[in-house]
Amino acid sequence: MLRRVLTLVIASFIALVAPSAAHAGPGQGAGKGADKATSWYLALGDSLAAGYQPGVGDDRTGGYVGGVLDALQDTAPKAKLRNISCSGATTTSLMGTDRCTYEAGSQLAEGVEFLKAHKGKVDLVTIDIGANDVTPCARPVVDVTCALTALGTVERNLTATLGQLRAATGPDTQIVVLNYYNPFLAAWLTGPAGQQVAGLSSFLQILLNDAVARSAATVGADVADVATAFKSADKTLVSTAYGTIPANVATICAWTWMCTKSDIHANDAGYAVLAGTVAARLP
Repeated sequence: MLRRVLTLVIASFIALVAPSAAHAGPGQGAGKGADKATSWYLALGDSLAAGYQPGVGDDRTGGYVGGVLDALQDTAPKAKLRNISCSGATTTSLMGTDRCTYEAGSQLAEGVEFLKAHKGKVDLVTIDIGANDVTPCARPVVDVTCALTALGTVERNLTATLGQLRAATGPDTQIVVLNYYNPFLAAWLTGPAGQQVAGLSSFLQILLNDAVARSAATVGADVADVATAFKSADKTLVSTAYGTIPANVATICAWTWMCTKSDIHANDAGYAVLAGTVAARLP
């Protein structure tokens, strides 16, 4: 039922335009008969790619990845999903030791092995990674020095990661890198001090997403502009249940759990928007 709802939301969107550990075993997302698949969709990343929601856990066939698969199957009906994402992953852990278990030793190595084993049969690779590098620098207050150091790590590691993925896929496989929405805009609701935090976090969001874009450009990857889809820069005042607040804050409240559970993750509506943002980049 949720998959059908996500598909409908994605279709409408296109028309208009650290959580618990998990095991990323070899068969996730594949299902019976996967060996006969004519094409594949490989998903890597953090808890957003894993479809995490508070109180529920990961859903590697749901979240935004499930919606992207639905969209991909419009043109590649036999496409199958291989989701090796890991909740809590950073750009560093993705390349090395992670809380998830991989036969190849790391999420990146697992992805590279999969791509080499299915050379010419992978239509799409998606990845979102980097938020968990920076988020610790925003709690309980924004530490700019910490954040700037983390941003340098994100760009260096993501560039290296994408380089290995591109080398394993060749030039014909589409790689889509997602940038990020800013859950810390929710601090605006707490008053003047929180509004300063929201403003500073917006500046760091821009720097993070600029780093993502530069890394993507090094391998000719497409960027799914989640930040724009979430109205990150729109400060138009709108009327909500929280009172009259900026549109970007209202969007975070509507599409994530941040304003109700202080949890940065997307809800069903938010994941549908993420999926639609990626789907809009498909050929």
